Amino acid sequence: MIKTLASLALLVLFAATSFAADGEVPASIAKWQKDMDKFAKKDQQNPVKPGGVVFVGSSSIRMWDLDKSFPKLNGLNRGFGGSRLEDSVYYADKIILPYKPRTVVVYAGDNDVAAKYTPERIREDFQEFVSTIREELPSTKILYIAVKPSLSRWKMIKEVRETNKLIAQECAKTDNCEFIDIDAPMLGEDGKPRPELFKKDGLHMTDEGYAVWAKEIQPHLQD
Repeated sequence: MIKTLASLALLVLFAATSFAADGEVPASIAKWQKDMDKFAKKDQQNPVKPGGVVFVGSSSIRMWDLDKSFPKLNGLNRGFGGSRLEDSVYYADKIILPYKPRTVVVYAGDNDVAAKYTPERIREDFQEFVSTIREELPSTKILYIAVKPSLSRWKMIKEVRETNKLIAQECAKTDNCEFIDIDAPMLGEDGKPRPELFKKDGLHMTDEGYAVWAKEIQPHLQD
């Protein structure tokens, strides 16, 4: 019985190794290729100057009118809705590294929590995100926007806050890496998310919601 289990373990290990060697990409990550192609087309039409500020992450980034929130920043939006932190890691060579930004602002982790990723798993993905950027861009500042408290995902607030706690700890011990806590500013007197900050779906934000974010982020964008 023991030999049989050991043999099965070896087969599983071999299959995993072969999968990685074949260069196959999980469907959950590969599905974003069309978004990457759109970004590449935009870059061809309007080449991006190095040294700017790049915003990456999920739909809260994709739907953000950066020019409205930061009229003098000329920020580059490379968010793709529904994405997780691991997606920004995988596609960093397409949405971050080529631009050689002085600052990267990332909002990802929201969909990860919804997908039942543990806070520890999300922290590991963040560590990989940082190391991926630092390997090629050692002086680039990294700003992580905390996973927001939202009406539609309020039942997950415990996991959200544990994730934020772990990533805040990572930022605290990582040079040139800052954690932006937007939890308290998005809550009302009742301790719940302020309804006016969210659209009807209770997840995506209104202009008021983005105004809260911009106020918290602005001081971190100063060089």
